[in-house]
Amino acid sequence: MPFEVPENWVWVKVKDVFEINPKNEIEDETKVSFIPMTLISDNFANKHTSEIRKWKEVKKGFTHFQEGDVGIAKITPCFENRKSVIFKDLENGFGAGTTELHILRPKSDEVLNSYLLYFAETEMFIMNGVQQFSGAVGQQRVGKNVIEETFFPLPPLAEQRRIVSVIESAFALIDEIEDSKTSLQQIIKQAQAKTLDLAIKGKLVNASRHCGLDPQSPASTTADNSPYRDLKEGWKRCRLKEVGIVFSGKTPKSDELVEQGKYPYFKVSDMNVAGNEKYMNIVTNWLPETYNGIIFPDNSIIFPKNGGAVLTNKKRILTQKSLVDLNTGGFTPSKELYFPFAYYFFLTIDFSTLHKGGVLPTVDKNVIENINILLPPLPEQKLIVERIENIFSILDSMLENL
Repeated sequence: MPFEVPENWVWVKVKDVFEINPKNEIEDETKVSFIPMTLISDNFANKHTSEIRKWKEVKKGFTHFQEGDVGIAKITPCFENRKSVIFKDLENGFGAGTTELHILRPKSDEVLNSYLLYFAETEMFIMNGVQQFSGAVGQQRVGKNVIEETFFPLPPLAEQRRIVSVIESAFALIDEIEDSKTSLQQIIKQAQAKTLDLAIKGKLVNASRHCGLDPQSPASTTADNSPYRDLKEGWKRCRLKEVGIVFSGKTPKSDELVEQGKYPYFKVSDMNVAGNEKYMNIVTNWLPETYNGIIFPDNSIIFPKNGGAVLTNKKRILTQKSLVDLNTGGFTPSKELYFPFAYYFFLTIDFSTLHKGGVLPTVDKNVIENINILLPPLPEQKLIVERIENIFSILDSMLENL
């Protein structure tokens, strides 16, 4: 036996207490639930949805089941992902669905279907099935014979009920923790956004004086910047074009690209490539040393400016001299604008609200150039960045600990 069990438990084989893959005998015109694999949840969820079909439409070529049956996915990776479920609220109590399920039906009332479900989701059951997979790679399955011959630790019915109750209480607590974790993650992200908001208004280092409006406020885009009143000493109001260069990318010809070269070339879609969310450091396209077109400097901030990507509102940093495509915009700060301060300022700009056009959103270069920025003296910019990064470090540590 796999392990010792209490004296009042018994070891049985699954086939001794469950009917495997039974068939339904019902009238052709009866409406039933139809459940393909995509409508079954994985990872301990024990949930499914269904479509309504007539029995004559699904009785052939599909797996049969009825109310209370346990379905266990037999194909990889669904099996390992614990796509298993107790069928509930079926139309007229019957259903059919994906052929990639084994259906188990208790032979007596002395076995709880929920106890079987949790047994089928244990690591022991999963590993036993994986070790006996058959079929071609990518289409491997757990055979019916493997399920039938699996040893099943069976306690008395009352103890099954107690075990199921404890499991469900524990799962409910875990779900509550997960929900709280998600809420806390959202709060932390909001705190990061608020930190940047205070920083660009001059309230993060010294909150004693008001320093202007949010740069995206409609009122802040007037020609004379009149809403910016009561600036802190040494601060000045200006537009992005006065403290750096706003540029638009250029798409090279396909025959100019090489497998490995001197200059990276990034398309707007490369901002979605997995990696550091701050830097463009995964290169899939290159330009040779002989390329004589425009190249943008490192420590430039880039962002989508044409197409649906505008709505993602992403910003990235070029870590080396590079070219970006025509759907990408960029900004290179002047010497009076501390680069990390410029980057954090850009994080506060919501380009998804600055575009024109519906089907093909576009952010005009002149709109970007005329975005207002409150510019503190260089030493204060560095102090603000230091304060931002200290706060972000604490918030990131909280996220990590979650």
